[in-house]
Amino acid sequence: HVCITLSDCREVVQRSKEAMAALQRKNSTIQPTFVIVQVCEVTEHVIEEIFKLNEDPSVHGVSLQLPSSLLTSQVVNAIKPEKDIDGLSDVNVGRLLRGDSGPGFLPPVANAIIDLLENHDVSLEGKSVLLVGAEGALIYSLQALTERSGMEAFKSHIFTSTSRTLLFFQVMEADAVVLLGEGNINIPSTWVRPRAAVICENDISTKHLVAAYRIKVFTYLYCLCLLFSYCVLTFMISLQNVICSCSHWLQEQQHKPWTLRSLRLKPLTPVPSDIEISRAQTPKAVTVLAEEIGLLPEELEAYGRSKAKVRLSLLDRLQSEPDGNYVLVAGITPTPLGEGKSTVTVGLVQALSAHLKLNSFACLRQPSQGPTFGVKGGAAGGGYAQVIPMEEFNLHLTGDIHAITAANNLVAAAIDARMLHEATQSDKALYKRLVPSVNGVRKFSPIQISRLQRLCINKTDPTSLTPQEVSSFVRLDLDPNQITWQRVVDTNDRFLRKITVGQASTEKGQIRETGFDIAVASEIMAILALSNSLQDMRSRLARMVVGTSHSGRPVTAEDLGVSGALAVLMKDAIKPTLMQTLEGSPVFVHAGPFANIAHGNSSVLADKLALKLVGREGFVVTEAGFGADIGMEKFFNIKCRASGLKPNVVVLVATVRALKMHGGGPSVSAGAPLPKEYIDENLDLVAFGCYSNLRKQIQIAQQFGVPVVVAVNVFKTDTEAEVALVCQIARECGSADAVPCHHWAQGGRGSVELAKAVKEAASKPSHFKFLYDIEMPIVEKIRTIAQKVYGADDIELSAEAEAKISYYNQQGFGSLPICMAKTHLSLSHMPEKKGAPTGFVLPIRDVRASIGAGFIYPLVGTMSTMPGLPTRPCFYDIDLHPVTEEITGLF
Repeated sequence: HVCITLSDCREVVQRSKEAMAALQRKNSTIQPTFVIVQVCEVTEHVIEEIFKLNEDPSVHGVSLQLPSSLLTSQVVNAIKPEKDIDGLSDVNVGRLLRGDSGPGFLPPVANAIIDLLENHDVSLEGKSVLLVGAEGALIYSLQALTERSGMEAFKSHIFTSTSRTLLFFQVMEADAVVLLGEGNINIPSTWVRPRAAVICENDISTKHLVAAYRIKVFTYLYCLCLLFSYCVLTFMISLQNVICSCSHWLQEQQHKPWTLRSLRLKPLTPVPSDIEISRAQTPKAVTVLAEEIGLLPEELEAYGRSKAKVRLSLLDRLQSEPDGNYVLVAGITPTPLGEGKSTVTVGLVQALSAHLKLNSFACLRQPSQGPTFGVKGGAAGGGYAQVIPMEEFNLHLTGDIHAITAANNLVAAAIDARMLHEATQSDKALYKRLVPSVNGVRKFSPIQISRLQRLCINKTDPTSLTPQEVSSFVRLDLDPNQITWQRVVDTNDRFLRKITVGQASTEKGQIRETGFDIAVASEIMAILALSNSLQDMRSRLARMVVGTSHSGRPVTAEDLGVSGALAVLMKDAIKPTLMQTLEGSPVFVHAGPFANIAHGNSSVLADKLALKLVGREGFVVTEAGFGADIGMEKFFNIKCRASGLKPNVVVLVATVRALKMHGGGPSVSAGAPLPKEYIDENLDLVAFGCYSNLRKQIQIAQQFGVPVVVAVNVFKTDTEAEVALVCQIARECGSADAVPCHHWAQGGRGSVELAKAVKEAASKPSHFKFLYDIEMPIVEKIRTIAQKVYGADDIELSAEAEAKISYYNQQGFGSLPICMAKTHLSLSHMPEKKGAPTGFVLPIRDVRASIGAGFIYPLVGTMSTMPGLPTRPCFYDIDLHPVTEEITGLF
């Protein structure tokens, strides 16, 4: 007879050690970990602990050593299959029985037995194996494994003395006998055939195992709990399962090829309304989309079925992955109707993904409710090139703008409250309230220590401050006439542009004038769009200047003590929202600053995450607001400085309609019928518009060293001759290519030529450069933009602008980039001047600073930060069905 002993485990022990060493060589930061749970509590408590281990990324395997009464199907199946190193869950057993070679684990006991049988000195292939005493998943696993190894398996559950005769004959006929179970099975050696193998589940205590193998094994392994009752071989195979689990986890962390499934489009003629098109398509579940593009489940925070936040941990996971191609969509100077940059962006991504089969991402801004319910309508694209569900895209989304509104107004409330308290309390009373005694002890909060350090007071004991230091600490001394911070609301409400606050008797005469901006005009929105991380956002929020003291010192959100609370309000808003196009291509929707009063681009983080996900050969298409003279210039000089990213291609969107306007056509206004010049063919107007505005916008892009592809967004009123003329002149003016686009009517198929042109342009070197040196004086940076981008002869500074510039230089803000606040309806400061105006001087009436966002913004002309509602706003057409809850009227 052959008895398998502990010495037969040496080979498996050696294999386990080698595997662990190889794993650590591959990634020295990985510590394979598994937990063995042995408790005698109620099932609910066991499952609760299992769920915790499931979500712990540092645990790569969970083994349950529980009494049989607790090893219920509910308990066993509570473990994630990828951490079930016992291999007893229904998923793992099912994979085994089905013969699935996918990820999963074999029960260590069963695997150990097969390993010993296969290494027996007498071949057992084609022989019979008797399994005695096993129950449940173990017996099914053993039977499947033995039969898969070429052996024939028989089961026996007979232990009683009355059935020993039957057991005797079964043992006599078997070529191998496996004795399992908690009870002792007494089988005399005389029953066993000569040269037969006998395997018995040993009961080696934990302390012997630890003593024998601590040096050899446990230096490689960190165990949270050491409660074992397996033999050494079984234990070592458990370790192998942990290694497999950890290796699989490592593979999951790497960039994975996309498995994107495109959604079919069936374009109709005539093209239905945007909301009808959106509702006719069934989007993929966002969890499915996330898996297709290589996101891990723990990186996703679902908001319903069709949208989800993506955690920033993705950047850490894919930090070594090369970025894809970076494409910016900008436009010529638009008409008040818009020229379809968002539609082109979506159509281009649909063409790249669904038709050229290239990994591609669209990065769009979140629309404000102001335009949605006011004049413009939604911003999800249009026709068969839009983000779906479009009603969710245009209404609230995941609440980022609401978070900005809450954070912005918290700062406003803090300003007025602080001014009230300083005006009505002594230094001593203020100090006692700002640094209260708790259980007889006073101490500074971290944010107060930060303020002390900025005041050059290096003390941490509240009792050690001098009266002068106390006064400096408690008095922000804000000048009511120099407060630059306003409240915000995400509605076009013109009557809030200027208001008076503090008129209640409880405010003790602290009356002052202030006003409201629309929420997307808040500096916090710009900060959200330009932040590179949560910590970066926290630092930027702290640096926001809300006003000036009577002594001329800038007062920040950190001085108010509110910056930490702002970060808390914004902690979820910083995560981009994942959605999809009509053809199932991924979209990041994040941030929404206006381009005429801010930098007008979606977030740095959305672009960075997308560039890692698409991989080296993929494409990320992001959009800049308004014309290239505004949104594109700010994208290059502000956003690219903040992100460190360099674009490969600029797609310049042009329309025949806008070119006719710049060629001398009559004015166009929203809601009014188009004049006949825009409906009938007119090649002269098109040519004049091309040689003025289109050529100038191409030249602006070329100053940054980036190749330009012109996308002619074709409308149904355009003729073939007009479109062909635009393409011809665009190439003459220096664009790498110019192609007509029919995505609105055809979806991605209508932008395939544009996608090919972009791919070709991206394959050529990009010589990206900034327009100006960041260390240039503020005045020279403004002049550079005015002359090289707008075509002005020079700039003219008002006395107020000169004073502000001098102040900003004095405060050390002179090295910030410039964000011009200018009309989007003309290259100049005069909205009525179309084409490419020359011979004008650009007036700078004021200069302000967004220190947290990180730019100086000169005001050119009168710029409204709070739009008003028109006579007939969009909300006249928006309604909700009382039964189906379907939304109507959005476009």
